[in-house]
Amino acid sequence: MTKLSTNAPGRTLSGIDRLLSNFDQRLRDLTARSTSSTQGPSRTSPAAGHTESPLSARDREHAGGLMRVNHTGEVCAQALYQGQALVARSEATREKLISAAQEEADHLAWCEARLNELDTAPSRLNPLFYMASFAVGAATALAGDKISLGFVHATEERVASHLKAHLKALPGEDRKSQLILQQMLTDEERHGEEALSQGGQEFPRPVKDVMSLASKVMTRTTYWV
Repeated sequence: MTKLSTNAPGRTLSGIDRLLSNFDQRLRDLTARSTSSTQGPSRTSPAAGHTESPLSARDREHAGGLMRVNHTGEVCAQALYQGQALVARSEATREKLISAAQEEADHLAWCEARLNELDTAPSRLNPLFYMASFAVGAATALAGDKISLGFVHATEERVASHLKAHLKALPGEDRKSQLILQQMLTDEERHGEEALSQGGQEFPRPVKDVMSLASKVMTRTTYWV
């Protein structure tokens, strides 16, 4: 597609079209409750090549619930980054967000594959969380790149916190899920640090507390639904 310049500096119509297409395709996938990514991961899953350890029915159900939460978290991350990239004011910020979104797409694919191995369905609430996250991402980006990147940093702090909790909560025998979450934690912490170093604003504690509360609503509902 030939790029057509818009009035916004550094913005191209083809880039917006691509983001909107991704939004539409992902929402269609989620609505159909498909667990297949439209594109494969760019990196091999950390769990690849590791033998599945026997899990009791109870441990398998618990691990499945935790990985369902993480899968929904990656659905939200995809939507958040796409919403932010859509209305980012600078091309440099947009490209950084798109790059981070690709790593989140890897996480999503890894979690989808693990859900399948655990014979666990993704959350039925994913389309709702996806649309809400896309809207939040776009809204923060409208406030400017400094706020948008600050929101990424604060979000990744919340994500890292719950990943650490899940690593402790997973059954000890579920090495495959542990390996996936460990790599996700490494990536998420880096995303947060990069957002701050690129000019993101450090959010005050009350704002972070509200974000933590919203995160708890997501994690507690998607564990079961």
